[in-house]
Amino acid sequence: MTDPIVEEVRRHRMEHTRKFGGDLKLICADLRRIQRESGCKVVRRPPKLLGPKLESNDQTQQTP
Repeated sequence: MTDPIVEEVRRHRMEHTRKFGGDLKLICADLRRIQRESGCKVVRRPPKLLGPKLESNDQTQQTP
């Protein structure tokens, strides 16, 4: 089953990739330019730190 919205996003992404010959640095620079020119506020949040991983010897909590 294909989703027309997903297909459209993929098509635009591939067109953008071809425009810069797959050069990731150029693609990212262009995306930053588009973002800057959009005038939208960019919100950067600090990473969420996860607590220590708890290990359990209890076999009932493990899933097969």
